[in-house]
Amino acid sequence: MRSDTYKGYFFALLATVAYSNIYIFSKAALNVVHLIQFGFYWYALGTLFNLAWSIKSGKLRQVLHLNRRQAGVLLLLGFLEICTNTTFFLSIHIIPDPSVTSFLGNLYPVLLTLAGVVLLKERFTWLESAGVLLALGGAFIISYTGGSSLKNMFIPGAGVVLVNAIFAVAASVVVKMNIKRLSPELITLNHTIWLFLYAAILMIVFDKPLEIPGDALLNIAIGSFLGPFLGILTIYYSFRYMEASRSSIVQSMKGIVVLGGAYLYFGTLPLPHQLLGGLLTVAGVLLMTLAQAGLLRFRKKQPAG
Repeated sequence: MRSDTYKGYFFALLATVAYSNIYIFSKAALNVVHLIQFGFYWYALGTLFNLAWSIKSGKLRQVLHLNRRQAGVLLLLGFLEICTNTTFFLSIHIIPDPSVTSFLGNLYPVLLTLAGVVLLKERFTWLESAGVLLALGGAFIISYTGGSSLKNMFIPGAGVVLVNAIFAVAASVVVKMNIKRLSPELITLNHTIWLFLYAAILMIVFDKPLEIPGDALLNIAIGSFLGPFLGILTIYYSFRYMEASRSSIVQSMKGIVVLGGAYLYFGTLPLPHQLLGGLLTVAGVLLMTLAQAGLLRFRKKQPAG
């Protein structure tokens, strides 16, 4: 139904805006507080938001009926999410402009597509191949510094983004294989609980103080609501009304939203070649997702007569 399609695009757009603001508010907080303090409050609030929603929706009761295999999947996802989110926020902390981090983050859908081809034996068209090459070329342009050795060839933090994308792909593949057995609410709550416990342990080990500036706490509160709670849930809700590939088309515009937000919030813009590379990554991901959704293809000419 057309109304369902509109709902799908609405949730996909809401997810894109919510996720885009993660880069802005997390960067603002990380400019003031240590990464460990940031993670502790970010995921403490994210856990509260998700726990409240899981109780309200009745999904928390699923915990009582988990079998050993499902518990093992949640444990594996907890490990992968710790690796994914640590490298994600570390890259935001290292790279000065959050829009550059966001553009480089387009490596994730590219690697996810390649993983589908290699692991799940999915078909790969030449249009998708062109999108992959365009996105990879854009990422190279963004991160290339002109150095001659591998050590100084790319900007600081580019390697962290690549590692983050690899872990994120691994987590996505696990979720994709188990999404019918575990609800989105339970997966999201599992995500925030493991990360909160990890951050709490680091707070104790490194003896970090609980006290942080009020403006940093406000930025963390807004960001944790938009990201670990609203962003993830609206993505799953968009999947209820439309194909995942069509939802990804909307989400591929995330870099543009972050670019505008970073300029308004921090007054920063990428270097000209980074902006060019970023737009190439967006174009590549957009081409790839349009081809995957079957919305972009070349028709063969019909013979005359």
